[in-house]
Parts: sequence; C-alpha cells; structure tokens
Amino acid sequence: MKLIEKQINIKDLEEMAKAIFGDLVKAVVDIKKGIMAVNGELHADEEAFLINHGSEQQNLWGINLYPEFRDEEDFVEFDSMINVRPSQNNKTRGIEDLGIQNKIREIVSKLITK
Repeated sequence: MKLIEKQINIKDLEEMAKAIFGDLVKAVVDIKKGIMAVNGELHADEEAFLINHGSEQQNLWGINLYPEFRDEEDFVEFDSMINVRPSQNNKTRGIEDLGIQNKIREIVSKLITK
C-alpha cells in the first residue's frame, strides 16, 4: 500500500494493476486533504491506513483506477463498499453526490502524472 501526497506516475499504477488485479488499482481518496492511498487489496485496508495517517472517515471515498483508460471517463470508477453510508446520504457503493465525484476527479488528476 502506498500513500500519495504529491504525485505518482501512471506507469507505476499500471505496474500495480498488473501485480494484483490485472487491470485496476483500488484507491481511497481523502477529499479534505487531497491525498490518496493506492494498491491495497481492499478499500477498507486503504481507509484504515489513511485514518492511521490522520484522515477522518467521513472524508474518505473508495474508487477504482483503470490505468489503461487514463485519458477517458472510465479511468475513475466510483464503486466501493466503504462508500455505503446512509448517514452521509450515500446509500450505494457508488458516490451519488456529483460534487464529491468532481472533487475526487480533481484530486486524482493532480496526483497522477503521465
């Protein structure tokens, strides 16, 4: 598992994808701090990792990254069990709030380089 506070190269993500899942890298984004954890087997592990690094759970959202689609809409997939939180009006594994989706896309774009 890796904490991304500055930047990571897309080639590194491609290698991570091949090593575990083949085509995707699981990630958890802290929308308040603008950081993310990548390369865990479970989003819950990455969530715990970020909480241990000072993040607050309500700011953490699980996504999947598909490196082969870097410049396409399908690069970020909003799908994780950690996203199910009725207390924040999110009742599905997806992320229902478009504002949160856009914030995640913005953070991911800043943290991943070509």
